[in-house]
Amino acid sequence: MHIAIAGNIGSGKTTLTTQLAKHYKWQAHFEDADDNPYLNDFYEDMQRWSFNLQIYFLNSRFNQVLEIRKSGKNVIQDRTIYEDAFIFAPNLHSMGLMTTRDFENYFTLFNLMDGFIQPPDLLIYLRASVPTLVNQIQKRGRDYENSIRLDYLKRLNERYEAWISTYNHGKLLIIDVDNLNFAESNEDLGYIVSKIDAEINGLF
Repeated sequence: MHIAIAGNIGSGKTTLTTQLAKHYKWQAHFEDADDNPYLNDFYEDMQRWSFNLQIYFLNSRFNQVLEIRKSGKNVIQDRTIYEDAFIFAPNLHSMGLMTTRDFENYFTLFNLMDGFIQPPDLLIYLRASVPTLVNQIQKRGRDYENSIRLDYLKRLNERYEAWISTYNHGKLLIIDVDNLNFAESNEDLGYIVSKIDAEINGLF
């Protein structure tokens, strides 16, 4: 079984992935942000590095999805390949930070890859307002995230909502995280687990 968690920067994907992997004894697959050779450069000069960064993420996540299916294990994945293609890359293109030529090249490659992968059995979307995202980003204090602008997060949120409203690849669970503190509250985590249990029972 393949469960994936989607959500904007700072919505709590990695924390929840870790907690659910522990609770259900699932194997966790994380985004390799710390090993990404383009991330620091990208935040310094988005226009120069946007295409390189997105291709790196696309390649990394494509390999991840293939590995997940091949493993035959119950896996929970932090962020999906769809978010790169339908949120981050188009956002960079619309902001003028990725050329149309690069974006079309990127999307052709994504469409090719999409034909080889299966969507997750359950997608969990963490919906968060911009103040919640900012609060979480500041709390974790990653240097390269210090320069993320509010309008960038707002644009991403709008794209997330548009994507989720048309998502039809499989089961979808939306969790509004503004009033939840699953990182520190067992009760809030329990609430999410009960929601997931209800969805998972329908998968078997």
